[in-house]
Amino acid sequence: MEVFDQLADLHQATTDAFCELANTSIDSTGVFRVALSGGSTPKRIYEMIAERDLCWDRIHWFWGDERNVPLDHSDSNARMVHEALLDRVDIPITNIHEVPVNVTAPAEAARQYELTLREHFGDVGFPTWDLALMGMGDDAHTASLFPETAALREQKRWFVENWVGKFDGYRYTLTAPAINSARQIWFMVAGAGKREALATVISGQKNAQLYPSQLIQATRWLVTRDAAGP
Repeated sequence: MEVFDQLADLHQATTDAFCELANTSIDSTGVFRVALSGGSTPKRIYEMIAERDLCWDRIHWFWGDERNVPLDHSDSNARMVHEALLDRVDIPITNIHEVPVNVTAPAEAARQYELTLREHFGDVGFPTWDLALMGMGDDAHTASLFPETAALREQKRWFVENWVGKFDGYRYTLTAPAINSARQIWFMVAGAGKREALATVISGQKNAQLYPSQLIQATRWLVTRDAAGP
């Protein structure tokens, strides 16, 4: 676990590491594929990435999860990423792979996005991201894999709609196997409100139905000191 005294230090370290990995991947394979996280912590990182000089035409952007709202809604992860990053640099539209949200037919939208992923990655078991950026909620959810929801049990699908009772609505999310297929999986966790969840996920009782982040095989934890605890 990498612990940072200040949130700004976490932002800087993650941005630097992202750009280094992107350049390394592009140099070796010609492409960099990333599954993005929503939330406040990555938003600042996306803003900082937009200020860097990267081979934008070699990077493909996907979403780890999305909310069942129109793309211009204030709660939309796609809108946040566009405003923080994608609309600020010269990225080919064909490299931006948004979830085709359909508020009244989320199951169909999820199927369409899985088809998009399968068309891009080809005939493989699960999508081979170069990087999956993950956050974690104070209930230990990650992406839109929330405690005691149906998506936690999915083993074949890549991307699904997931009914979340506490929101009385659907979310869209990559499944755990689809996230775990990434070469690198980085969790970014900030704030004292995440302390208990983080401690449980890393070293506490193993119960992925209650602590969904335990399903994910993280390769790196970037954590603020208030989240890590003493």
